[in-house]
Amino acid sequence: MARYGMAIDLNRCFGCQTCAAACKIANNLPKELVYNRVLTNEGESKIDCAQGSYPNNVKLEFRPIGCQHCDNPACLAVCPTGATQKREDGIVWVDSELCIGCDSCIAACPYEGVRTHLSSDPGYYLDVVVGEYDAPKHIGGTVEKCNFCFNLIDRGEVPACMQLCPGRARYWGDLDDPESDISKAIEGRVVEKLHEEAGTSPNVYYLR
Repeated sequence: MARYGMAIDLNRCFGCQTCAAACKIANNLPKELVYNRVLTNEGESKIDCAQGSYPNNVKLEFRPIGCQHCDNPACLAVCPTGATQKREDGIVWVDSELCIGCDSCIAACPYEGVRTHLSSDPGYYLDVVVGEYDAPKHIGGTVEKCNFCFNLIDRGEVPACMQLCPGRARYWGDLDDPESDISKAIEGRVVEKLHEEAGTSPNVYYLR
């Protein structure tokens, strides 16, 4: 069984937001829901905001943020209904049919903003359904997050966020397979993971 993960090359990402837009469309996400955000400077909750002081100490670095699909997900342990689940391949997802919207997973997760509690009546930008034919259903009053596009994965494709990335900044595959794209991308690189001190063992790798 594969153990899936994603690597993101911070030297290649230039903050175009194409990954976020592709995710939004592929998953037919409501207005209020974003699975993938591209923030700046160490994952702060800001978009396109430089850090430091002008003129000699200004920094602008882009960092895509989404669910980290942890080996030890904090959200899994606190879910009272079993809505938060982890597949054998490591993908963490939320079953909207079981979710009661208690927000326990949001409180437990150390990665701010990767989960969203949908309003009772989610609205859409378009009057028609867009995206993949098997995109997830969005039920008001539940919590949603990135599921690594497992509907695409299960038919041999890659997550939507990778498909249009103009900088080719993302790598996907089986972390246990040394010949996979992600294993080759990580090899020999300086690697960062978010909030490792939380003990969740995230499976999204940031490459320097």
